[in-house]
Amino acid sequence: MRRTHLWRSGVQSLFVKFPLSVLLVSSAIVPVRPLTSSSVRMSHQTPPPVAKKVEHKMELFSDVRVDNYYWLRDDSRSDPDVLSYLQQENDYTNFLMSGTKKFEQELFAEIRGRIKEDDISAPERKGHYYYYTRTLLGKEYCQHCRRLVPNNEAPHHSVHDTMPIGPDAPPEHVILDENIKAQTHAYYSIGAFKVSPNNKLVAYAEDTKGNEIYTVYVIYADTGAPVGQPLVNVTSYLEWAGDDALAYITMDATLRPHKAWLHKLGTEQSSDSCLYHEKDDMFSLDLQASESKKFLFVASESKTTRFNFYLDALRPEGGLVVLTPRQDGIDTSVSHRGNHFFIKRRSDQFFNSEVVACSVENTSETTVLLPHRESVKIQDLCLFSDHLVVYEREDGLPKVTIYHLPDVGQPLKRLQGGQAVNFSDPTYSVDPSESEYSSSILRYSYSSMKTPPSVYDYDMKTGISVLKKIETVLGGFEESKYVTERKWASAPDGTQIPISIVYRKDIIKLDGSDPLLLYGYGSYEICIDASFKASRMSLLDRGFIYAIAHIRGGGEMGRKWYENGKLLKKKNTFTDFIACAEYLIEKKYCSKAKLSIDGRSAGGLLIGAVLNMRPDLFKAAVAGVPFVDVLTTMLDPTIPLTTSEWEEWGDPRREEFYYYMKSYSPVDNVKAQNYPNILVTAGLNDPRVMYSEPAKFVAKLRDMKTDKNILLFKCELGAGHFSKSGRFEKLQEDAFIYSFIMKALDLIPDLGSAKK
Repeated sequence: MRRTHLWRSGVQSLFVKFPLSVLLVSSAIVPVRPLTSSSVRMSHQTPPPVAKKVEHKMELFSDVRVDNYYWLRDDSRSDPDVLSYLQQENDYTNFLMSGTKKFEQELFAEIRGRIKEDDISAPERKGHYYYYTRTLLGKEYCQHCRRLVPNNEAPHHSVHDTMPIGPDAPPEHVILDENIKAQTHAYYSIGAFKVSPNNKLVAYAEDTKGNEIYTVYVIYADTGAPVGQPLVNVTSYLEWAGDDALAYITMDATLRPHKAWLHKLGTEQSSDSCLYHEKDDMFSLDLQASESKKFLFVASESKTTRFNFYLDALRPEGGLVVLTPRQDGIDTSVSHRGNHFFIKRRSDQFFNSEVVACSVENTSETTVLLPHRESVKIQDLCLFSDHLVVYEREDGLPKVTIYHLPDVGQPLKRLQGGQAVNFSDPTYSVDPSESEYSSSILRYSYSSMKTPPSVYDYDMKTGISVLKKIETVLGGFEESKYVTERKWASAPDGTQIPISIVYRKDIIKLDGSDPLLLYGYGSYEICIDASFKASRMSLLDRGFIYAIAHIRGGGEMGRKWYENGKLLKKKNTFTDFIACAEYLIEKKYCSKAKLSIDGRSAGGLLIGAVLNMRPDLFKAAVAGVPFVDVLTTMLDPTIPLTTSEWEEWGDPRREEFYYYMKSYSPVDNVKAQNYPNILVTAGLNDPRVMYSEPAKFVAKLRDMKTDKNILLFKCELGAGHFSKSGRFEKLQEDAFIYSFIMKALDLIPDLGSAKK
């Protein structure tokens, strides 16, 4: 994703008053060849659409920038000229890819054929019920289901528990069928599905446009009957406060989560009480429940500072109480067990975080449980009644360490002798799954680039681990055919950059002739770990190598790794990626003629930047919903997420950041040179990266590039940042992207489409 949070949209003025006298100097229409009507049949020689030029000058620090395509930004997303241009780009993309359509459909059928369409998730036990989701044959969306736990089962589950299925088992109950809800919508997504503590009610957050503005409905779990009126124009942050109240968060005009609310069931939303209003536009609100479910935590955070309040879930009328006060540069995340709050705390001094605890009665005095370590980053905590689970990172790989805690009520002291969960692959992904607080069973998800997603229950008392669910991969998949590797590339400053690699060992020659797809992200301290994707097998089985460059700006190698790829060090992200590409060529994993690259959102910024810097290095590139108009966006505080991200990219109202940003912002650095084959995607309703950013990037590339390679722009007119919502629709998108890459690398015949 481009941003760590998601709250964007709204209508803004087309002509924005920029800070520090960013002035509109002049606007003049530059005559160009008119756009071809999309209703006209495209011939074999049909040229690509050409966006009209409307000169728009912006001046700051005595520097004048000309943006001829500023007119493409339409905040209402209803301007006929803009929609016509986007449709013509889509028509041109369909035309140019028409020769590979048959192959794309065959590829889609192959990708779809790998998934078990009728399946259930690993059931989660909550009290007297097992909860799970079910997918049905041919259906795009899932059902949310539950079954009663048989009366003779133990009150707390073990690793050997299995949800009974069969004629003698308690019947399945479908709480919510997304397929039915989605029937009248082109887009449908549920952002939160929360069961009340007494298991009688369910609250769920629904988005029907892709703009990530949600409506929350409350229903009876048994009957589906509605409870009261829905909550409208809210985020997906949603938690139960007891059995008859909900806490939720709303957004301001720029989609910044700024107010936390308490809603009593059966009352009007207009009468809800505001728990907290964050007025600092650098900060956004977060909401979560403690594992014990006794407290709710409201956090306010910027990119460098986070502070927390707590709310007694059983007595929410008492309001919020400060738990960790606001201190610039101090980032705290909190949880609860017994008579203690547990706090993960990060600062400049403790950059990889430490864990401390304080008494519920006295939050000002803390005890260090896990001290800061320069080589180990503490990423997340999971509390149980008797255990603390710490998700860590060391040498770029995830770790899970378990500590036994003294009885509730006993003093806490520094923890020793943690128990590590062992993993076998050289590079892999581990993620927390929801676990039952009162049990000793840790649930986690594991995968690697050759190991399908697997859900494990781990007994923290005995060390026994039991596989509860592994994703079924059909179509003759055999894990033993694939090999994963971890390599290191040298950046220009000598920093070693990890690369995760997967390929089919019986096909790949490793002589430079193999095609390779290199993926990168490198922002927001987000870790892009080596996980499994079933559709990727269609590339690997055709002789592709797939690699992930774990570049600076991400969080894979610890907090410093992130800090050395942001603000005035952002270019390290791009040069790291280039170094990884050059390493893969040098070690004969591929050649320039067989190297394709891919990145989405902030990863699309990466792709745009390296295309301008080293267009000779790549044969094909995919930039998904790319954040490419960095300088203009970050100068506009009316655009969602801008103010909260000045601590990520820098504030260009300051001269130093202005010129540094301008030096890499992809739209500002398109030049007259040869570029490789490029596919750019966008979503009209995207609240994180406005569709106009990739649209302007493509328009400027069409005007300035000197080659005859493919340049395609595909804008989903009914979706947002994450493209279409149906599971098969997403597979169709994979098939399209893979077809483009193979077409660009001359790996498939092209029958009847336009030439390059």
